[in-house]
Amino acid sequence: MIHLMDHYDVVIVGAGSMGMAAGYYLSKRGKRTLLIDANDPPHSFGSHHGDTRIIRHAYGEGRQYVPLALGAQELWQELEQESGMELFSPTGVLCVGAEGSPFIEEVIKSAKEFSLPQEVLTSDAINDRWKGISLPEGLVGCLEKKSGVLFSEECIRAYRRQGLDNGMTLVPHTKVEKIEKFAQGSIVHTKHKQYTADYVIVSSGAWTGKILEGTGVELPLQPTRKTVSWFECDERLYDSSHFPAFSMEVSNEHFYGFPSINGSGLKIGRHDGGEMVEPDSFNREYGVGSSDENGCRDFIKKYLPKANGPLIKGKTCLYTLTPDEHFIIDRHPAFSNIIIAAGFSGHGFKFSSVIGKVICDLVTEGQANYDISMFALQRF
Repeated sequence: MIHLMDHYDVVIVGAGSMGMAAGYYLSKRGKRTLLIDANDPPHSFGSHHGDTRIIRHAYGEGRQYVPLALGAQELWQELEQESGMELFSPTGVLCVGAEGSPFIEEVIKSAKEFSLPQEVLTSDAINDRWKGISLPEGLVGCLEKKSGVLFSEECIRAYRRQGLDNGMTLVPHTKVEKIEKFAQGSIVHTKHKQYTADYVIVSSGAWTGKILEGTGVELPLQPTRKTVSWFECDERLYDSSHFPAFSMEVSNEHFYGFPSINGSGLKIGRHDGGEMVEPDSFNREYGVGSSDENGCRDFIKKYLPKANGPLIKGKTCLYTLTPDEHFIIDRHPAFSNIIIAAGFSGHGFKFSSVIGKVICDLVTEGQANYDISMFALQRF
């Protein structure tokens, strides 16, 4: 028997990056909102841990992302002011790639189209400005001084705290077993309790496909094991007061990294590649494969030689990839009151503020106030 007290306007399945942001914005608009998470966010079982994420505005993955990135930046600043927490550091972001490559060309074109401040630098100019970088000829860099670093776990904490203050309800350490449609909405089943909702948001990262099994939709999602590493470095060269976050596409490999923040060491990860895994059974221990550390160290030796110090620490995380590495933000094809937010493919966190608001708008206004057509399910 399902009681009235178990009914919510919105139930969000997965309270990570997108889910927690959506919960905040929905609660802010007065919606009775319940978030259910298998863990207790922020946590280390999804894609938001590891302290930091890059936010950049001129976007090599496609200029369609630029309005979302700019909107996200504004919302992060609003959250920072409202919460009183430090969520963003304006370190600047340097994107590096081969001159004329699609990635670099798209970064340059998107900056021009949206009048974003950007410096385009030769490899010699980059090497001269940052003595910790050693680039060969043929590479160029695009510097955005107004971009920088988000403190990802603090962002989750801020949305959680502010959302709970707004009346949002969070049920941690609880797995959703299935979602069932009925005439007036949906039933969300957990082991010990059931909840009814007018709307259900499914934003469960690598588990999204499993949770939606039996609802008549198949999602092309591939959970992928990734690692990030922190290395001792020359703090005089790599400190965040003067060294930028970076994204470098070199020799058909794509790496990203962060300056040393409060002596943390240089953090680096590889964006491409990775091991396809089952999210419930893969090995989360860092260092079980030689490439966990060595894959990044080879890159550092060549391009960031003064950061080639001892390993400080390493962590594993998950990417949830779509075939084209663009997001899925859409209504369920059979049930319009179920909204899916998934497949953020390793570059979604920076957008989670604005995507949370997009989800809120889909529920409260029936449509998004941004163009999200490229994220539609029908493209598959």
